[in-house]
Order: sequence, then structure tokens, then C-alpha cells
Amino acid sequence: MKKPKSVRQERILNELNQSPSLRVAELARRLAVSTETIRRDLDELTGQGLLNRTYGGAVRSLSTEPSVTERHALFVSERERIARTAVPLLKGARVLMIGSGSTTVHVARRIAVEMKNLTVLTHAFGVATVLAINPTIRVILIPGEYLAGEGATHGAHAISFLQDFHADYTILGASGLGIDGPSDALIECSAVYQTMVSQAARTIVVADHSKHDRLFPARYAQWRDINQLVTDAPATGVLAEQFRQFGVEQVVA
Repeated sequence: MKKPKSVRQERILNELNQSPSLRVAELARRLAVSTETIRRDLDELTGQGLLNRTYGGAVRSLSTEPSVTERHALFVSERERIARTAVPLLKGARVLMIGSGSTTVHVARRIAVEMKNLTVLTHAFGVATVLAINPTIRVILIPGEYLAGEGATHGAHAISFLQDFHADYTILGASGLGIDGPSDALIECSAVYQTMVSQAARTIVVADHSKHDRLFPARYAQWRDINQLVTDAPATGVLAEQFRQFGVEQVVA
């Protein structure tokens, strides 16, 4: 027979499968235990690599990337703040490249409301859809093989197409922000991001605090290639030192 702690921790993982991001207080209420008990459980589960701690809560482990639809349910208020902060940085831009992801969709939605007379190249259907509300924004969809879980195109055709264009800014999300650079769980998309970085005068990464100090399989740039990081909490320690060394401006929403 399983011990109460094992049963409780299974319940926590099941709850996170249903709601990928939960606060400590909400988990304590659902499981009818103290917040201190939940914090101890979260620490143990984090140590086992089964989830990741956040400020005041936890998210399901992202060692593999959930679909973009699932990611839209995570850190919504943080991503909205990031989007509001990122768009003023684009003042004067006429051509943008925007990568796939939930945070970049928030940025694109804000661009559609606040900017006009732009050309935007994107491989992400979600980005293209939210930009479509603004008739002054010309959207160019990048061709390629369709990756259903990400709602985006990738592959040789996408990369070849991008190489014929130049942008004022590239805007990208990330699965992780490690000491060597931003990385992504999706190897297929990382090659597209790498090309977008090379074809833009400036590159902005938009990523919430849960991505700090995390490493995923495909690094798409080094920090020397990135001009600004827009995030909801400042990075600290070695990661922050890397930003200082390579001139990455942290813009905190």
C-alpha cells in the first residue's frame, strides 16, 4: 500500500497534467494539506525532475516542450506584461521577423494594436492570425513543412526563403535561457530561429522567468547575437553575468 506522501505527490502531478501551472495555495486547498507540506513535496518532485518550481507554485517539467496550445495557458499575465514592454522597443521598425511560441503571439497581438505600416515575416500561424486584425500590417507566411504541435513551418524551404529577406528586428521566444545562449526544445524550429537572427539588424528575445537558467537541446544563438531580453523578472548569478559580458540589455516588464 502506498504511503500518504506518495499518494499526495501523485495527485500533485495529476493536477499539473490538468492545469500545467498551479500555485502552492491552490494545491494545498485541493489536497487539504498545509502550504508547508506542498512546498516540501514540490521540492522533492523538482529534485526528481518531475516538475519545476516557480515563484509561489510549480509547472509541469518542460524537459520536452508541450504543444503551443498548452503553453498558452501558462504565465498569461507575465507574458502580457512582457508584450506591453517589448513593443515600444520596436519604434521605427518597418520589417519584422517573428518566431513561433506563446509569448511571441502575445507580442504580435500587441503589435497589431499599437503599430502600423509594417511587413512581418513569420512561420507561425498563431502570429499571423493575430496580426491579421490590422489591415496596415502586411504578413508574409514563410513556406515549409508544417509542424502541427507548434503551429509553424520549418525545414529547408523555410530557411532558404528567409535568406532572401532582411529585417529591422527579429523577435523570438525560447524554451530555456542558458549561459551559452537561448535554446529551444524543438530542434526543427531552432534552425529557423537561427536564420532569423542572422537576417535581422537586431534581435529581441521575449521569455518569462521560468526559462531562466534552463537548457534545451537546440541552442539557436549565442548571447553575443542577442541585443535585448524582455522578461518579467531579472536574471541573476552567472546568467546575468553573461548578459553583462556580451552586452545583452535586460528589460524587465
